[in-house]
Amino acid sequence: MAVRKFKPTTPGQRHKIIGTFDEITASVPEKSLVYGKKSSGGRNNEGKMTMRYIGGGHRKVIRIVDFKRNKDGVPAVVKTIEYDPNRSARIALLYYADGEKRYIIAPNGLQVGTTLMSGETAAPEIGNALPLQNIPVGTVIHNIELRPGQGAALVRSAGNFAQLTSREGKYCVIKLPSGEVRQILSTCKATIGSVGNSDHGLESSGKAGRSRWKGRRPRTRGVVMNPVDHPMGGGEGRASGGHPRSRKGLYAKGLKTRAPKKHSSKYIIERRKK
Repeated sequence: MAVRKFKPTTPGQRHKIIGTFDEITASVPEKSLVYGKKSSGGRNNEGKMTMRYIGGGHRKVIRIVDFKRNKDGVPAVVKTIEYDPNRSARIALLYYADGEKRYIIAPNGLQVGTTLMSGETAAPEIGNALPLQNIPVGTVIHNIELRPGQGAALVRSAGNFAQLTSREGKYCVIKLPSGEVRQILSTCKATIGSVGNSDHGLESSGKAGRSRWKGRRPRTRGVVMNPVDHPMGGGEGRASGGHPRSRKGLYAKGLKTRAPKKHSSKYIIERRKK
């Protein structure tokens, strides 16, 4: 995966940096694994705008991605690696030996033609999904479950990876991309390797229109509003607006919003870095 820059033949090309799409092998998704995405435009069932700055954008098709990897013991061959407009990572189409087809998040280094497995008997190789108790300590992993059988919830975006650092009884200690260190049940599944498309963070849209293609309309800053519209609005000239707040008056930067009595706090060994 690499990125490419363009000659500034237009103003929008000057700062545009996008991926090369070298690894993508198919341009049309598998028809049995897609359905149309309905866009709301930020309106509710009465047609009133309840979310601002949403609207327009290109029509999208949802690819059904398998985050559970529950076909244990059935080998699958990687048929294609495809682009998914709904996520930063690439997806891979698997053909299982029993004829079923499924999409998974494509890990870094996955090649077309590779055979993958899931379950306790699977080898700890790139793309294979197995319980944390069967993964060697120190292994780089992604697509981690929080509850057994629930499906992957952690470490799913492009270039991300976590590391299995140790085991404590029936729990495994995982270091997450944020720097947080936490315990997760050893029976939860994870996939070996890091998520592909690692250069996604280097990309730059180059122009406002690319945000419009994604369905994002221009966002008005609070400090340029009137006092009736925002706590940071009003003032003479270019007043900064005091301490950063949300539209509802809550502090926007530095205020801890995690519930102090949250049940899962006991599993967190070390909080994420500021």
